[in-house]
Amino acid sequence: MAKKENYTASNINVLKGLEAVRKRPAMYIGDVGQRGLHHLINEVVDNSIDEALAGYNDKIDIIINEDGSVTVEDAGRGIPVDIHPVEKVSALEVVMTVLHAGGKFDKNSYKVSGGLHGVGISVVNALSTKLIAEIKRDGKIYKQEYEKGIPLYPVKEVGKVPKKETGTKVTFYPDPTIFKSTKFRFEIVTERMKELAFLNKNITIKVADKIENLEETYHYKGGIIEFVEYLDENRKTLHKPIYIEGEKDDTPVEIAFQYSDAYADNICTYVNNINTKEGGSHLVGFKTALTRTFNSYASKNKLIKETKNKKITLTGDDFREGLTAVISVKVMEPQFEGQTKTKLGNSEVKSIVETIVGEKLADYLEENPSIGKKIIEKCLRAAEAREAARKARDLVRRKNVLDSMHLPGKLSDCSIKDPELCEIYIVEGDSAGGSAKQGRDRRFQAILPIKGKILNVEKAKINKVLENTEIKTMVTAIGAGIGAEFDAEKSRYGKVIIMTDADVDGSHIRTLLLTFLYRYMQNLITTGRVYIAQPPLYKIKKGKQEFYAFDDAERDKILDKMRSKEEAKGKNNEDNIPKGVTISRYKGLGEMNPEQLWETTMNPETRTVLQVNLESAAIADKVFETLMGDDVTPRREFIEKHAKYANLDV
Repeated sequence: MAKKENYTASNINVLKGLEAVRKRPAMYIGDVGQRGLHHLINEVVDNSIDEALAGYNDKIDIIINEDGSVTVEDAGRGIPVDIHPVEKVSALEVVMTVLHAGGKFDKNSYKVSGGLHGVGISVVNALSTKLIAEIKRDGKIYKQEYEKGIPLYPVKEVGKVPKKETGTKVTFYPDPTIFKSTKFRFEIVTERMKELAFLNKNITIKVADKIENLEETYHYKGGIIEFVEYLDENRKTLHKPIYIEGEKDDTPVEIAFQYSDAYADNICTYVNNINTKEGGSHLVGFKTALTRTFNSYASKNKLIKETKNKKITLTGDDFREGLTAVISVKVMEPQFEGQTKTKLGNSEVKSIVETIVGEKLADYLEENPSIGKKIIEKCLRAAEAREAARKARDLVRRKNVLDSMHLPGKLSDCSIKDPELCEIYIVEGDSAGGSAKQGRDRRFQAILPIKGKILNVEKAKINKVLENTEIKTMVTAIGAGIGAEFDAEKSRYGKVIIMTDADVDGSHIRTLLLTFLYRYMQNLITTGRVYIAQPPLYKIKKGKQEFYAFDDAERDKILDKMRSKEEAKGKNNEDNIPKGVTISRYKGLGEMNPEQLWETTMNPETRTVLQVNLESAAIADKVFETLMGDDVTPRREFIEKHAKYANLDV
């Protein structure tokens, strides 16, 4: 790899403020649960990726160590260790102990940076009981250790290496007093690393879990072309991915896309490797160019036939049905907007992407007329389905089914009108619905019972989706539209909570509901409005004391405490179930009386609800296609691989 000699301490600029990190960690990493814990790895890896973007790193090794720590090592230039001109200590110490300190703020060091969107490796240091940094630079190995962000000693030289051998190695131990759990999950780590390897075709990323004895290596020479193929591997595709690459005004643009027999679209957008889940100007530019170029091609080649004296007009929606695309742009000064700061706001990027896609796609279609014809035929079928869906919408509106003034009869609405204060429970079955209606707080909780398993929307066109009774009921109750017309801001509820039985059937219904929300009301998820209720599996009773357990592990913990109390009283208790204790297992929500359902599952003061997040639209799309698509083999493999993370009632 090429090396840059003028990357020194003077390139490290400082933005003050690290003191509040340990006091308010959620402000910096999102939360202190699984998401925040794994974000620590991402922050360290961001630095290594920045080195790769600058052309100085081609490998990253991530190891989950047996002692619970994580090591991230790269072959970049190594963080500078000379004395910082302003801070008067080693630049390494500045980077590790000062928030937002790093070479990414100096455009002579990094032209573009993905880590800029994060909070810096200093946050990882602050939230770790211990961190060890080892730097290879100038033929030497340097080291510094920290406890809770505080250096234990100045940076020191601890060894020598060949001068061409450079890099940064960071080992950190997450603080168990801050995080709910410090156990890293191999699956979560590899999801992001696979994504990064697709987006950076010159890098090799290896992830090893020494605890579970697992290892994966990711290197994709085809880059985002292979990314698109991976996303569509369980679908029947119309053609090989179309690849577009170009640069304008120092903004490189890289796009790959293809069409399949799917009904939904899956467009994944990235800026400097950051997943822009809310899209932005680069996505708008792509959509505009795609629609205009295909329409122009279809018109020029007379591919749109008139039917019954009416010419079909193809819209943007038609060109996106069955489309899988990955858009990756590199922007020197990205501006992020939106609900979660994951929407690109740079207006100039729209015209850059639009121009590059328009020119390159037009050339591709001229050189590949058979593929162009296939795509237009696919879009024409989508237009016919769209027209059928429009007629279905008009029909149901005339019947007042989608009219928010005529809410479904089975909906028990709440009295408060402010959506942000209201929540709706989508409940499986009339029995559970009855208990929920009686147990709820009528001021802010609405209950919508649904019957059985709704339509699997992964296998259905929009007109069929609109004909499904249960789906129409949900659309009407939520009141924010569906599909292209959906607007999360118009939702009648600030929270949509899925409440199903804690068994296999309940899990299947929950997956069907999530598939529907992901495909046709995705902004509900991206804006953090979708939750999953956690009803208990067990009630444990001893005398007048009642305890609820949400899984087998929690049940066993409660029983262990009971046995310990017995032994503390001098009683030798070897029974699995202590004397006088009864355990009831709930087969379904309907078995709980209204008071129990309220106390365990619906009371905001005592309940546990899981927020549904969309960390990666690409991975989410892949999971839904795997679980709900036509191909059985990948579904079986997925279930076998992830079975240990599921609670099943079999």
